[in-house]
Amino acid sequence: METRRKITRGEWALLGLTGLFLCLLLGLFLRDRAAMGGPASVETERTASAGEVRPDPRPVNLNAADAEALTALPGIGEELARRIVEYREEHGPFASVEDLTEVSGIGQGKLAALEGLVTVEDTA
Repeated sequence: METRRKITRGEWALLGLTGLFLCLLLGLFLRDRAAMGGPASVETERTASAGEVRPDPRPVNLNAADAEALTALPGIGEELARRIVEYREEHGPFASVEDLTEVSGIGQGKLAALEGLVTVEDTA
């Protein structure tokens, strides 16, 4: 058998205050959302195809590329591209991709990031 319990005045007061508090929170949320200029959205992750990052998916030939072509590689800025070209001019063509670590500013981490994006081919 089910017994029903009467709700006291204190409980009604708490329910009313809770409802008012929730309405206040909803109002604040809607005001903030309107101030942001539209629906709130958060971009958590974006993936890009190889074509978006580098329009030309072919590996860059370290023995033929100019500084501009080298700056298209991830992690290679203008200064580092200039150092690569200078190194190649002073020491001759790269014999392997691993020789790139001889250039100041390129370590194993940067070399790993360039894996598959660079190659060494005979320019003759």
